[in-house]
Amino acid sequence: MLFSKFERLVARRYLRAKRKEGFISVITGFAFTGIALGVATLIIVMSVMNGFRHELLSRILGINGHIGIMSPLGYPFNNYQEAIKELAEIEHVRQVIPMIENQLLVTAGKAAEGAMVRGISAEDLLKKSVLKNGLQDVDMADFHGDNVIMGIRLATKMGVVPGDKITLISPNGKVTAFGTVPRMKSYQVIGTFDVGMYEYDSSFIFMPLEAAQTYFGLKGAVTNIDVTLDDDKLLRPVRRTIEESIGGMGAYVYDWKQTNAAFFNAIEVERNVMFIILTLIILVAAFNIITGLIMLVKDKGRDIAVLRTMGATKGMVMRIFFMDGAVIGLVGTAIGLGLGLLFCHNIESIRQFLQHLTGQELFSAEIYFLSKLPAKVDAAEVTAVTLISLLLSFVATLYPAYRAAKFDPVEALRYE
Repeated sequence: MLFSKFERLVARRYLRAKRKEGFISVITGFAFTGIALGVATLIIVMSVMNGFRHELLSRILGINGHIGIMSPLGYPFNNYQEAIKELAEIEHVRQVIPMIENQLLVTAGKAAEGAMVRGISAEDLLKKSVLKNGLQDVDMADFHGDNVIMGIRLATKMGVVPGDKITLISPNGKVTAFGTVPRMKSYQVIGTFDVGMYEYDSSFIFMPLEAAQTYFGLKGAVTNIDVTLDDDKLLRPVRRTIEESIGGMGAYVYDWKQTNAAFFNAIEVERNVMFIILTLIILVAAFNIITGLIMLVKDKGRDIAVLRTMGATKGMVMRIFFMDGAVIGLVGTAIGLGLGLLFCHNIESIRQFLQHLTGQELFSAEIYFLSKLPAKVDAAEVTAVTLISLLLSFVATLYPAYRAAKFDPVEALRYE
């Protein structure tokens, strides 16, 4: 065995501080608590940031495809049915959806808000699982004619409920002798959707594709084509193939990484910085292990001398004190791991409790884009955090254990 029964017995006795060694016990307690809190905090923060990224990505790709194709300004896709067939034949393309997209002014009573209006067929809308699951009491059989579906937050801001009418106003209206007349038309709201992402819930309106073609004067045409892949890792080669297939049409091809690059890069940088900063908590706790063990070695100088005179080798003494520090790191890491995973599992309930307790909003949907605090535990990251904590704890015990092994028994017993 790595440690003998005698070494384990002595190490266990040294971990149980006597009354006169209370200060050493306090330092050991701080080291133990520091490692547990450091590990738990690191797991919680990394899981929340993973969850934040995953939820945002799932909602972005739940509303939009991996690749988008936009027609040149003033030149919509008139032969989009043929283009859709060609795109659908490209390998790894799962679905292709034609749509019309434009920004408008929406009014209801005295309320007015800017909104993104997307014309899409009922069949294609239901292909978007995130959007389909977010529909609230909407009968898709009614999604035709002059009926629309609004984001729940946009409807709430404007005081609109299902059955009410809204007016869409487009500045790109008809050109007359008196100038350009804004295009205006009333539509009935048949329901709302809630996808849990503030940006979409507060600004999107879906209308039937035929109604959008009529409103924007695009008979038989669309302005955008949405392409969803079966594997997002193949984004670049598929996009390259699409760009080659559309040739000289002048259409603009873009992907979700391009449109959200700054946002996701900021999340990634913040995630890496937080990992480094929070690892320092564990490092500080490891220094507390060093302090506690050095004080323990000085306090147990006479005991070490007696053990050495009774035949204990330097290796045995070193292993005894290494075991003490390792146990602190091991148990602290295990408790921190348990606390972190438990916190991540109940993080939304904890947030709601703290909000109720303090009366303050701790996770604003307007700022963080999501209505719930997410947490996604990554097994690889948890393993890395655990290994880092154990490594720092074990390394921290080496110097005090080495000093204990080098202790001169003659000097310790000279004045006894």
